[in-house]
Amino acid sequence: MQTEPYIQQMHAPETMPILCIVGPTGAGKTHLAMLLAEHAKSIGLTIELISMDSALVYRGLDIGSAKPTKIEQASVTHHLIDILEPTEVCSAARFARDAKRLCEEIRSRGNIPIVVGGTMLYWRAWAHGLSSLPPANPEIRARLDEEGKIIGWPAMHAKLEVVDPETAVRLKPNDSQRVQRALEVFEITGKPMSTLLADSPSEDGREGSSIPAWIDLVSLEPSDRARLHANLEKRFDEMLAAGFMDEVKTLRTNPNLHPDLPAIRSVGYRQAWEFLDNQIDFDQMRYKALAATRQLGKRQLTWLRAIAGRKTFDPFKPEELKAALDYCKSTLQK
Repeated sequence: MQTEPYIQQMHAPETMPILCIVGPTGAGKTHLAMLLAEHAKSIGLTIELISMDSALVYRGLDIGSAKPTKIEQASVTHHLIDILEPTEVCSAARFARDAKRLCEEIRSRGNIPIVVGGTMLYWRAWAHGLSSLPPANPEIRARLDEEGKIIGWPAMHAKLEVVDPETAVRLKPNDSQRVQRALEVFEITGKPMSTLLADSPSEDGREGSSIPAWIDLVSLEPSDRARLHANLEKRFDEMLAAGFMDEVKTLRTNPNLHPDLPAIRSVGYRQAWEFLDNQIDFDQMRYKALAATRQLGKRQLTWLRAIAGRKTFDPFKPEELKAALDYCKSTLQK
């Protein structure tokens, strides 16, 4: 894969890779990035953070997305946060395009770009591209959405099993977003998504994934699953105490928002929406939100562990967290 040459940056050689901090939800990615930015400032360098998170792009999704606080955003420049209305759709291709442009712009200012987040489809698009798949077709997507509402997504999943059984077996019947995309790809190209991805193994991003030479990938991977789950539960309860349900109620005042939009399908928001629609009670909402959060973390770890050459650190072990910070510091002036 060819990459565009980097614009020379003060304090760093032209070939300096871009640091990317990844990990499952709740691993402490933002915390590490903020510590690194503070260190950089102390030695006369300026870091700008590029968010690689599909929920943080949306305005109004603040508490439930664990968006960096206003204080954090004021102390370090953040990009790709609050750039879209929740009625809009942010594609992986758009993220890749924006992230590459921002890296060049940040370096042209003599600053250091660092990409931080856990949306692994965005990672794949940025690192390897998604050229094997066609762009979204609004008309086909709208028709599939309407059909899904009428017959239900399990029935749509059954349709996918007929045309693309390999993709269907990977997707849950109620995963409307991914089922819709797979059906859309088949309608546009006449080929199963699984076939298109198999024809471009370097872009698959899961099995056998590699890291381009222009990226330095640091992965925070907690080994203590019970502690991670406890932290996620504590964080969600803190979100509830901070007014998460009021945030969702405010979103619901927008008549153009509905639960099939990617923003509202975000973990936590989907379950809160169901509760406010009287589909489930509060305890069920909390249980389902926590279960979905744990499942998200599991998927993120599965994806990360397939990436050969990543530098892994356990953020729950103080000595490894320090080692992660020390390593990140060392990348600033390679």
